Amino acid sequence: MARFVLVHGAFHGAWCWEPLQAALESGGHSVRTFDLPGSGEDETSVAEVTLDAYVGRICAVLAEEPEPVVLVAHSMGGVPMTQALRNCPDKIARAIYVAAFLPGDGQSLVDLTQLPEGEGDMVQAHMQVDGAPPVATLPADVVPEAFYGECTAEQAAWATERVRPQALAPFVTPVELGRDERFAAARPPRAYVVATKDRALPTALQRRLVGDNPGMDVVEIESDHSPFLSRTAELAAALATLAERDQAAGSAPVR
Repeated sequence: MARFVLVHGAFHGAWCWEPLQAALESGGHSVRTFDLPGSGEDETSVAEVTLDAYVGRICAVLAEEPEPVVLVAHSMGGVPMTQALRNCPDKIARAIYVAAFLPGDGQSLVDLTQLPEGEGDMVQAHMQVDGAPPVATLPADVVPEAFYGECTAEQAAWATERVRPQALAPFVTPVELGRDERFAAARPPRAYVVATKDRALPTALQRRLVGDNPGMDVVEIESDHSPFLSRTAELAAALATLAERDQAAGSAPVR
C-alpha cells in the first residue's frame, strides 16, 4: 500500500481532501493532509505567504514521514510541489499532478496562465485583487461553476462556503529548478491526472503541460476542476494505480 501526502490548491485547504482521504484509507493506504501557509485553518499573515513558505511547509511535512511518499498536488499546489522536487527530492517516491500547474525552470503560475491554451480560465477571468500585499477573492456565485461544475449541489455548497481568499505572491514567483542534468536524471518520477471538463485550469492547458514534460504517466478523468469531490472513487483508483505502477523509464502512458 502507498503512503500519500496531499497538497491542496489555491483558495482551498486540507479540508478539500476529506472525501478522497477516506476513499484512499478505505483501500488500505496511508494519507496525510495539511494546510499551506495562510490557507484553510492556518493563520499565517498574508505578508508571510510566499512560494518559499509553501515549499518550506511541504518539505517540513515530508521530513516528518518515515519514508519517501507519493506526493499529490492539485491546481496551484503543483507549483510548490515542483519546487519541492528540487528542494527535498529524497523524501518523494513519486509526484502526481491532479489538474495542476507544472512549471518549468523560471516559470510562475501566472506565466502558465498566459499560454494560449489557458483561454477560458474562469479563475483568472473573475478573480478580484485588492490590498497590499495583494489578495485575490472569487465571487461566491462564480466558485461553483469554476471549481465544482460536476459536483452535486450539496458537494458544491459544502466546498464553496469553505473557500478562502488567496495571497497572490505564490502566483507570480517563478520556480528555480536549475539546469543540472544530474538532478533531472535523479528526479522522482512524475504522473499527471487530466480533468477533461475543467473550467479553472483549462483541459487544453493541462494537455499542453503534459506535452511539455514527456515521459510522465497520464490518466484522464471526465471531471471538473475538483475530481477529489466529483469523481472521488475514480480519482482514488487512479492515484492507487499510479502509485503502484512500474515507473521505469520508457513505460507507456496510462490512458
